[in-house]
Amino acid sequence: MGYTQILYEVSDHIATVTLNRPERLNAWTQVMAGEVRAAMETADADPDVRAIVLTGAGRGFCAGADMKDLADISAAGGLEARAHTPYDPDARADFRHPMAWFPAVRTPIIAAVNGPAAGMGLALLLFCDLRFAADSATFVTAFSRRGLIAEHGISWMLPRLVGHSRAMDLLLSSRRVDAEEAYRIGLADRVFPTNALIAETRAYAGELAAAVSPRSTRVIKRQLWDGMLQGLGEAMKTADREMAESLKSDDFKEGVAHFLEKRPPRFTGA
Repeated sequence: MGYTQILYEVSDHIATVTLNRPERLNAWTQVMAGEVRAAMETADADPDVRAIVLTGAGRGFCAGADMKDLADISAAGGLEARAHTPYDPDARADFRHPMAWFPAVRTPIIAAVNGPAAGMGLALLLFCDLRFAADSATFVTAFSRRGLIAEHGISWMLPRLVGHSRAMDLLLSSRRVDAEEAYRIGLADRVFPTNALIAETRAYAGELAAAVSPRSTRVIKRQLWDGMLQGLGEAMKTADREMAESLKSDDFKEGVAHFLEKRPPRFTGA
């Protein structure tokens, strides 16, 4: 499809989805939401893609919901129910919601946070699988300073990354967090110089593309997201079932072969 508010490209087995409203710090709109969904579906269906990088154009990642959209919602009397087709109807029910479907994308998603991430932009990156930040990036929940509440599942996801009391602090105060603090509290997984962020993120994604089984990454990603809602017994049962299937896979055979033959792997994802 033709995109108007994002950019989409694939190279070296990496799909890059770039929010592309730099004049508005990539503020989120319904158009952008639909285009990101379409791009993720395209990447996930492409056997050549082994990792997805999500970033923003210009000097911001995503400044949150577009204020004009919010004003229109307020003028109309509030949120209206919108039709939503689950990304994966077979995914756990929790991951079929309009703003919590990234866990249902089979391919690992890495957020490359190149600048300010606020409100909806923060919620967006929380549901990515990894978060790499530029040293100039900032993070802010923003909701309490707009007369809003912890939206889009952020009250569930944020404490799982930074802990209950830190999440309470960030949500109640809506204070701004710099990249160094974000890394210290677990909100960011890596921090790089701003001008090196994309190259370093692509290097990591490239390692996933070249060195590990795409079948394994798909299964492990699902295990970890589902595991957040499972008891130990259910997680063990899932692991036993998935291990039995892995032992039958072509990627397991290749994993053993390339190790014994001391050569780079040639995983197919099967």
